[in-house]
Amino acid sequence: MAVRSETSRRALLQATMELLDADGPQSVSLQKLSIEAIARRAGVGKMTIYRWWPSKAALVIDSFIDNHLVQTTVDETLPPLDALREHLRSVTRIYAGPEGRLVTQLIAECQYDEATLREFRERFWDDRHETVLGLVRRCMAEGAMRSDVSPEVAAELIYSPLYQRMLLKLGPLDVAAADEILDVVLRGLAPAATSSKVHSDH
Repeated sequence: MAVRSETSRRALLQATMELLDADGPQSVSLQKLSIEAIARRAGVGKMTIYRWWPSKAALVIDSFIDNHLVQTTVDETLPPLDALREHLRSVTRIYAGPEGRLVTQLIAECQYDEATLREFRERFWDDRHETVLGLVRRCMAEGAMRSDVSPEVAAELIYSPLYQRMLLKLGPLDVAAADEILDVVLRGLAPAATSSKVHSDH
């Protein structure tokens, strides 16, 4: 992508996040956000947006991803269980702030708009889910988790409580909560010998 085009793209991504920032002075909801407002704030023509993104939802999702990924990286140099814990903590920190409120709105929109659901899964969810599954598979391969449970179910057990707390505000959404959730789930996912030791220690 040419430098000028990349500059415009970055301006659009930033403008979108600024308009959706719930703590910002000119914030709007996802439903009320308009392509015109994004273009005006970014100083970019509206047709440029339509050339690069098929819908408002696609632009919003890409804006979220651009901000989200740099703050929730997976450290491949760590042992898989440590990397999983650090990733869960980073996701929790992000979802406790404005990005969490944006994800909540996106998930709500997905319930009645199949195009938004498709964009959300293809642009964000599928890739991040596969990254988490990779960590879970490594944990199983190295004996940190039992291998008779599907990686998909293990990942759901670990991450679903965070989404429940984010969506329904049923409990704190912080690093302490992330650690507690992971520790409880890991006791159930521990290999037989480790699990027996955990129960005997209590």
